[in-house]
Amino acid sequence: MNYLTQISKFFCLNGKVNYLFFLLFLFLNIGCMSTKKNFNFQKNNTLQLLSDSGNKAICYGGYRLKDRAVVPTRQQQIEDLKIIAAMGVKFIRTYNVHLPEAAQLLECIKELKAQDNNFEMNVMLGAWIDCKNAWTNMPVDHDEESDANKVEIAKAVELTRKYPDIVKIISVGNEAMVKWATAYYVQPRFILKWVNHLQDLKKQSDLSQDLLITSSDNFASWGGGDAEYHNHDLEQLIRAVDYISIHTYPMHDTHYNPSFWGLEGINNEKNKEQQSRMLMKQALDYAVSQYNSVKKYVDKIAKNKPIHIGETGWATMDHDKYGNKGSKATDEFKSGMYYDLITKWCQQNNMACFYFEAFDEHWKDSYNAQGSENHFGLFTMDGKAKYALWNLVDQAKFKGLARDGHPITKSNNGDKQALLEKVELPLRALKMQKATTNN
Repeated sequence: MNYLTQISKFFCLNGKVNYLFFLLFLFLNIGCMSTKKNFNFQKNNTLQLLSDSGNKAICYGGYRLKDRAVVPTRQQQIEDLKIIAAMGVKFIRTYNVHLPEAAQLLECIKELKAQDNNFEMNVMLGAWIDCKNAWTNMPVDHDEESDANKVEIAKAVELTRKYPDIVKIISVGNEAMVKWATAYYVQPRFILKWVNHLQDLKKQSDLSQDLLITSSDNFASWGGGDAEYHNHDLEQLIRAVDYISIHTYPMHDTHYNPSFWGLEGINNEKNKEQQSRMLMKQALDYAVSQYNSVKKYVDKIAKNKPIHIGETGWATMDHDKYGNKGSKATDEFKSGMYYDLITKWCQQNNMACFYFEAFDEHWKDSYNAQGSENHFGLFTMDGKAKYALWNLVDQAKFKGLARDGHPITKSNNGDKQALLEKVELPLRALKMQKATTNN
């Protein structure tokens, strides 16, 4: 018997007048419950912001050269922020908070907000987490963590306290638990340790209650892949974070797991654009299946825990595994379609999608100019909007904006037919394997 049922019986047993008091009591309680609901809504401001289908999110790095030792200037970051804001983006994600770019970025956002009350840009700070001896010549130890992790977390806390109206999320680690990251991955208990530390600071009111704590990791690391990832520490981590931030990259799996990739045959009745759309719909379905696999596992542990996309993207160039010598996945046309499909799907499902990434960055694969890691941006290094954003150029969203002196114009001179001519269409993986065997 619930609480209200017990109260109603009490009032009814004491006659009609008391029943009127019961109605008054019920009215007041409903008002209190409504007030409580609104209070909870206010406590989850940032989750509501992430779920707002009108808000876009993106990953950002402003490095112009092949070495991160050269930090972009304040003016360069301000230019970048104005371009990103013109896209309708309200949330950006950045990495490695101990590097000077992150602190300078927050200062630039503060400056833009002071100049324009309507300017809004919220930040997910990525605190990088490594295992012991990562990125050294010494043997890595995945069962111990790097001493640098403490410094990275401390810097994230410092910046969050300094810019509480800008920093809305701290992500503990970036693909730090996925085991193919052999150079640095850690066990879930170390991510859990730092997540709990940050949650304790929130409980002590040392950090804002609106601040969200998560970890951004591959879908498999969140339990959506092999059972080898399923363990007690991961379960505790799922309970500890405010929401799950998953990474899904169908583009990479066109090479590593190509079961979804390719056409059954080239149908001459459909043109290259139509067939490309079929391919990219398959890619979207693959990304959604990874999301669903995570949700299925997470719901067993923490029912209805919010899940958002922390990273996904599609490179526009690669000379190796994903390009025309490999799975034929990377070109500007397919990339543009994937951006459109995954963005719309996330908006329809009230989910944030931190698309990777805003601008091409050539430090990521500095010895390989045509490597895919250098070409995930929606803009080229010199500020040309790739096919995904041509419609925004048509709408004059970037009017008056420039990157390093280059006005924002369409890539490839806006020639869609020229883009289509570069598109290659892959056959199903099974047929590709048969062809290889016959040779």
